[in-house]
Amino acid sequence: MKIAFIGMGTMGVGMAMNILKAGHELTVHNRTREKEASLAAEGAARAASPKEAVSGAEIIVICVSDTPDVEGIILGDEGVIHGASEGSIVIDMSTISPTATRRMAEKLAEKGVKMLDAPVSGGSEGAQNGTLSIMVGGEEAVFEKALPILETMGKTITHVGTFGAGQVTKAINQILISGTYLTMAEGLTIGMKAGLDMEKVLQAIGGGAASSWVLHNRGENVINNTYPLGFRLSLHLKDLNIALETARELGATLPATALVAQIENGLIARGFGDDDVSAIARAIREQSGLE
Repeated sequence: MKIAFIGMGTMGVGMAMNILKAGHELTVHNRTREKEASLAAEGAARAASPKEAVSGAEIIVICVSDTPDVEGIILGDEGVIHGASEGSIVIDMSTISPTATRRMAEKLAEKGVKMLDAPVSGGSEGAQNGTLSIMVGGEEAVFEKALPILETMGKTITHVGTFGAGQVTKAINQILISGTYLTMAEGLTIGMKAGLDMEKVLQAIGGGAASSWVLHNRGENVINNTYPLGFRLSLHLKDLNIALETARELGATLPATALVAQIENGLIARGFGDDDVSAIARAIREQSGLE
């Protein structure tokens, strides 16, 4: 298939590479053009704008940071909407506002272009390994048509409902992991304060009910107080703000999520926004006298 991929960030490069490795014809575009180079070296074509990238593409994948970025890529003067072929499918794999997603889907439909919202979970490791969890909103028939491309990038791929449902599901995911990061930091801090062998602690709790992806993949970060980038703290806060806004629209209350957002705001103000999200532990360690 002829695929266009827009967004060569931490996640996008790995995702696009897996599409290319699966044998599809790929055109890439990124606002910072040099980030296209690694894909071009593997055989991808490069385009100067979203409009140019999507010319003739059957499926258009977008993976960027925030709602305004997606809106600009799709609806801007050189946007996807001006170059996409009738019958093509836009798959937005960014994490953005469900309300904005529905609005853009309506605009694209006026041009005969279908849209799926398909945010992901699994971090940069999942993007590179093609093992992401993908939560998809949109028409079921469109989902089925796009599934072979989604399967190059993900392992758990679920059609969860109509337009915006993927984004709401991702909000749920971010709510859940925010609490996990915070309570992991609290629990491991107790162990360090007690002078325990933390490698043995991880082994012990990792085999029981407290086991989680976060514990297995980020527990060492908390113990070592080093937070190499997997998923940026500032982007996680952006996701939590989307979740909190969605909750306000629905009349739901998210006290734990609001607390984590407050902690992350403080860390970002101190210059830690580019750390991995597990850097939430910095606040707990410091308040517990471990620094």
